[in-house]
Amino acid sequence: MSPTRVLVLNSGSSSVKYQLLDMRDSSRLAVGLVERIGERSARLKHTPLATGEAREWSAPIADHDAALKAVAEELAKDGLGLDSPELAAIGHRVVHGGLAFTRPTVIDDAVLAEIERLIPLAPLHNPANVTGIRTARAMRPDLPQVAVFDTAFHTTMPESAARYAIDVQTADEYRIRRYGFHGTSHAYVSRATAKLLGKAPEDVNVIVLHLGNGASAAAVRGGKCVDTSMGLTPLEGLVMGTRSGDMDPAVIFHLKRVGGMSTDEIDTLLNKKSGLIGLCGENDMREIRRRIDEGDEQARLAFDIYLHRLKKYIGAYIAVLGTVDAIAFTAGVGENAAEVREAAIAGLEGLGPAVDAGLNAVRSDEPRLISPAGARVAVAVVPTDEELEIATQTYALVGKNS
Repeated sequence: MSPTRVLVLNSGSSSVKYQLLDMRDSSRLAVGLVERIGERSARLKHTPLATGEAREWSAPIADHDAALKAVAEELAKDGLGLDSPELAAIGHRVVHGGLAFTRPTVIDDAVLAEIERLIPLAPLHNPANVTGIRTARAMRPDLPQVAVFDTAFHTTMPESAARYAIDVQTADEYRIRRYGFHGTSHAYVSRATAKLLGKAPEDVNVIVLHLGNGASAAAVRGGKCVDTSMGLTPLEGLVMGTRSGDMDPAVIFHLKRVGGMSTDEIDTLLNKKSGLIGLCGENDMREIRRRIDEGDEQARLAFDIYLHRLKKYIGAYIAVLGTVDAIAFTAGVGENAAEVREAAIAGLEGLGPAVDAGLNAVRSDEPRLISPAGARVAVAVVPTDEELEIATQTYALVGKNS
């Protein structure tokens, strides 16, 4: 029998998240996380799903090579080791694929070199992705390794949506355009929303709102992205936990000329000290709502700014799509913050969407509609599953190539 297991790796600068899935039924066999790689007190948490009992330990883990070897050892304890003949492939999350990669791709030396060439477009993410790929290839050089790119889903955007209105030669020389991110999530959620409506993805127009600490919106027409809120980097678009989102670019010049701030200081300000945390000192939506309930005006203003930007994008994407079948909320805030969902749709009923308060209040891990029967535009909560999407794309590609 052909091997059916896929190991999904998400390598960060100091962490590795992983899941092992059996693609016969998309079930998870093990999940885990290695964090604080390179520190004296690195931590590994591993959970075999057969028992559900997590194993956790702390010890020095020098680098990603040591981290993946530790992961392999934990998997082997459960009979799920990387040397198993049932392992079909390893799927890697890669943040930036530029215009070179529009679909999942089997990794060879040329592919890896191109991912490295894209590092200037994703200096915080692609280096860690490359490190994880190199380590995994060294451990299992005989095994197919597949890169699944966060940007790939957005490469279907028309040039009118992807290009910025700057000098074309300058834009082309420095590869400046809207690439978009969270594409793996947007792809999964848009398809899952179509399924929830009982329709094929190519027959549905969906606005996907991926609302976590990082947040993005996407307009998906017939299963293909036609616009998205993030741009050259994940900084553009919605108000996020620590990122500013849309802003007059002249603010940067002002901070440099008048404020005397360096490029690195401005970068840190906009990416790590802005958004909700910059507005009220807190980026946890649960804590912001608690403070609002206690009468905190600063938290209220932060929430209102967050919602104002979100509503603008919903309205804009209704205009872009023309006809909208559903609006889908996903990710940590989108899936769990009923107040955000209600406030985001409130006042938009004339455009079609509506939220039923009772349905919206229900907590569930399952995809579900929260709009009243008969609403012209359905509103849904669809838990995202980026690991399953990566595994699905990886297994489909390996199957084609086998």
